[in-house]
Amino acid sequence: MRTLLVLAVAMPACALLAAVRLAEVPHEVSSQAVQQSPLPKIGPAPGFALTSQDRAQVRLSDLHGKVVAVTFIFTRCSDTCPVLTPMMSLVQDRLGDDFGPKVVFASITVDPEHDTPEMLKLYAQMHGADVAGWSFLTGPPPTILDLARRYGVFAAKNANGDVEHSFLTSIVDRRGILRVQYLGVRFDPEEFRRDLLSLLRER
Repeated sequence: MRTLLVLAVAMPACALLAAVRLAEVPHEVSSQAVQQSPLPKIGPAPGFALTSQDRAQVRLSDLHGKVVAVTFIFTRCSDTCPVLTPMMSLVQDRLGDDFGPKVVFASITVDPEHDTPEMLKLYAQMHGADVAGWSFLTGPPPTILDLARRYGVFAAKNANGDVEHSFLTSIVDRRGILRVQYLGVRFDPEEFRRDLLSLLRER
């Protein structure tokens, strides 16, 4: 089951400050009940304007009207990114015709010094990403670090130059509202898919 991150948010001039409270879905609640329950509304999703694997500018505001899954990765990751990205690729395939026109993914690197658009394109090809609906994004390091922080993600280089970061996969609805965040990389891909589709049914 997913772990819902319920965030108490405030919006000063340029930043979204979030205090995170973990709330596990009770095990006795049926999967049908979870599926039928509307996802919480956390607050406006932090916006971004970044460069894709094709060197196109991608803005979150340009994706208004689509459900967006936002995650943070880097191409040299040998620990958890190789679990998360293939799982998202599986969900991409299971979404069928909804992927691209109605649901899109944005994977943002936390290692922008290394992850050029060319590197991100190779990474996308390696994982079978359909770039018609899946953007792999980079940008200036200060911009990336600030964006990661505003999504509640920790990212920093250690003494060896390796990147350490936490994992939150965020779902943004068609109105640009952050609805739910998945903690870690081993969440249920079918539940993730259902959550994405549930937001398509919302009016």
